Amino acid sequence: MAPTDHPGEQAADDPVKLIAVRESPLSVDEVFRAVGDAAAGGTALFVGTVRNHDGGAGVDRLGYSCHPAAEAEMRRIAEKVVAEYPVRALAAVHRVGDLVVGDLAVVVAVSCPHRGEAFEACRKLIDDLKREVPIWKHQTFSDGTEEWVGAC
Repeated sequence: MAPTDHPGEQAADDPVKLIAVRESPLSVDEVFRAVGDAAAGGTALFVGTVRNHDGGAGVDRLGYSCHPAAEAEMRRIAEKVVAEYPVRALAAVHRVGDLVVGDLAVVVAVSCPHRGEAFEACRKLIDDLKREVPIWKHQTFSDGTEEWVGAC
């Protein structure tokens, strides 16, 4: 369904409400508030957290680093999602620096006129962010070994 198929469902003037890469802890509430829109019937939110394992190996901690263009790339991807779905509002924040198990690494949210569109747009947003944004993860495992993920 195109954004203009139903009265009152066209996309907001600037639906990209919040894009950030931060060293400080992330807030689910901040991201959720950023995508609030009276014309949205569905809001989908994804929270990525640091887990205690990866591929069967215990993870003690990890660090995220990014290219200076990471935030601009996040915006480019957000705008692509807005062009493909009837997004009312969109927000995405990613953490960099040292994190421990349980910390929030990424929070994204999308609001759309209907729930199905919100789910699809949110999934597209997080999948494309993970695949395309130059943010790299350095994992330290319980056995003392280390691994870089996403680095060239």
